[in-house]
Amino acid sequence: MFILIGYLLTLVTIFGSYVAGGGHVAALFQPLELVMIFGGAMGAFVGGNGGKPLKAAGKAVPAVFKSGKTNKDLFLQLFALLFEILSKARKEGLMSIEADIEDPHASPIFSKYPKVMADHHVADFITDYLRMMVSGNLNAMEMEALMDMEIDTHHTEGHAPIHAVQGLADGMPAFGIVAAVMGVVHVMESLFLPPTQLGELIAHALVGTFLGILLSYGFVAPIGSAMTHRLEEETVIYRCIKLVLLASVNGVAPQAAMEFGRKALFSPDRPSFAELEEHLKQSRSK
Repeated sequence: MFILIGYLLTLVTIFGSYVAGGGHVAALFQPLELVMIFGGAMGAFVGGNGGKPLKAAGKAVPAVFKSGKTNKDLFLQLFALLFEILSKARKEGLMSIEADIEDPHASPIFSKYPKVMADHHVADFITDYLRMMVSGNLNAMEMEALMDMEIDTHHTEGHAPIHAVQGLADGMPAFGIVAAVMGVVHVMESLFLPPTQLGELIAHALVGTFLGILLSYGFVAPIGSAMTHRLEEETVIYRCIKLVLLASVNGVAPQAAMEFGRKALFSPDRPSFAELEEHLKQSRSK
């Protein structure tokens, strides 16, 4: 949503100021130069990021135009889920949660928290490490190292489409220059024309540089920045789960273990201690 507001603000201020200064918008409409810039940049984008990064970018770019999935409600559901499953394990033994983690969609505990279950990566992360806790094959240090490695892999994988989009943004000004140079070449081979027509050709050539820079910094680069922020917000989910589960493995009571995860959240999404305590009380009463 905010990226669309940013686009609108960019267009209104730039073109509005241009028109207010006596400029003619029609002179900036050069479809062939747009084809040169977009075609060249997309060709380099596909050639440099074919395969998995290209597919990942195709999925990640549309997501920045939608609302982010991380918010306080999601984390409250996450804490309630972890609290309930860890409380059950503490009271009835780790083996009591085996059926829940083997088929979380059929679990009466997991099914109560649809926002968490909507992201299968998060659900898998939780159940995988709960399964390790049940098996008892790893100690806390080994589990932490494994969690760190998985989070780093997730982060690195998430940066692949970001680098692809940022590369596209970085290349657009250069392709704008290419379009401008080709326009200048056309001017030089048309010196026999009257000055008024030469002036139009020179203006058309300069539009290439303008469009390349505008499209890069005004439209494509913000997508890369938004994707970076979105990745950082999503990575916090995994860090939160990691801290809660490790605290539980080290013998911390479920109620106190939630505090370890709460402290890892960014302030806009972090519930207060009282909010979390009240939410956990309500979840226990259901």
